This record gives sequence, structure tokens and C-alpha cells, in this order.
Amino acid sequence: MASNRFATTTARRMLNKVPEVTVVFWVIKVLATTVGETAADFLGVNLNLGLTVTTVIMSAFLAGALVAQFRLRRYVPAVYWLSVVLISVVGTLITDNLVDNLGVPLWVTTVVFAVALAITFVAWFLSERTLSIHSIFTSRREGFYWLAVLFTFALGTAAGDLLAESLSLGYLLSLLVFAGVVVLVAAAYFVFKLNAVLAFWIAYVLTRPLGASTGDLLSQSTKDGGLGLGTTGTSALFLAVILGLVIALSFRPKEPGRDVAEPAA
Repeated sequence: MASNRFATTTARRMLNKVPEVTVVFWVIKVLATTVGETAADFLGVNLNLGLTVTTVIMSAFLAGALVAQFRLRRYVPAVYWLSVVLISVVGTLITDNLVDNLGVPLWVTTVVFAVALAITFVAWFLSERTLSIHSIFTSRREGFYWLAVLFTFALGTAAGDLLAESLSLGYLLSLLVFAGVVVLVAAAYFVFKLNAVLAFWIAYVLTRPLGASTGDLLSQSTKDGGLGLGTTGTSALFLAVILGLVIALSFRPKEPGRDVAEPAA
């Protein structure tokens, strides 16, 4: 019996595929979502690639990154966060294609992706009996995880644009609204002991439109309600910060037992 527990622990140590949820995790995540918004605009508009070509190219890069991620036996910061940045760009492009190329209203895309995310969570829970990111130590669970992440980015893009553009709140007010809700979720977790898994996924969804609103506020022209920094400068700045943080994480001394998957919440 003891040997079985040891074998399971060893397997989990080898296959734990996600980072610790720390302040740095959330900082990189918000930066990645901002880059997803600005980089998609930069590639599609500034480089004149168009939505369709940009989507094909970035989807190919994402597929390559995810292949590398799935082949790894443990969490590797560079590969993991590269996948997050690319999936952020692709999630943005999926929503933009539906809205701009196919004329699907933002409220429809918001509802559709919310339903798709809910279905993913239901299927994940029915299959694995947990939605905890601390239990991503099999390929099937990792598949559910990345599918959920993709839908959170697509949903966040749609919801952010819905508030900022369709409901005419503007980028700054939309940013403040989403930031306020994130603070409320954090308070519910730390003060009122909201379930950790539920709190994580709510915050994960909300930080997508928060990052997108930040990206739009910084990059869009002043006449459109932005600060006019442009997509090139904003993308470059945030990518540089992400790179610096990922390098720091990659060379950080590992704590004993860090790679052991935590019990599902």
C-alpha cells in the first residue's frame, strides 16, 4: 500500500504541468492577455496580414507550442507561458473573426463562449471529478485545461469588447469594472473562504477582459478613447516584461516538493 502511494506521488512529481498560483502568476497572466489583444491587432492591421491569414499563422505557432507542452513531463516556465501568450492571441483572433468577418454580434459570441466554457468544465468534472489546476498530471486533464483556457480567452475578448464598445463604457471604465470584480472575487476567497477552484476560474476568466481593456486603453488612438501608445510599443513592452519574469522563474531555485501535485480542492 505504501509503495503504491509512493509510485503515485512519483508520477505526479514527474507530470505536474502548471505553475504555482502566486502574484507573479497573475501578473504574467494579465500581461499575456494584454499582449493577446495588442499583438492580434498589430499582426492583422499594422502588418496588413488580415484576420484570416493572421489566425492561420498564429494557430500553427500555437499548435507547435502545445505539442511541446504536452511532450514535457513537468512544468517548464518558458514553454508554458509561450503557450499562454499564443493561446491569448488565438483566442482574441477567434472572437475577432466571428465579429468582424462573419458579423456575429458581440453579445452572441459572449453567450456562445460562456456556454462552451461551461460545457468544458462539466465534461472535465464528469471525467476527472475535479477542476483543480493542481491536479494536471495526465494528458487528458491537460487537454481539458488548455481547452478551458482557450475558451476563457475567447470569452474574455468578447465580454471586454461588449462592455467597451457595444455598451459604450469605453476602455478605462471597462478596465475599472473588471478590476473591481476581480477585487471582489479576491475578497470573497480570502475573507469569506470562497472555494479555491471556483475563485481561481472566475478570476482567470475576468483577468482576460481586464488585460484586453488595458491593452486597448494603452494602444488605441486618443480619438477612440485610448492613450495612443500603439500596438507595436505596447506589445513590445509587455512581451519584454513577460520575458524577464519567465527568465527569473526559470532560474529560480526549486523548493523541495514543489513538483508534487497538490490535492484537488
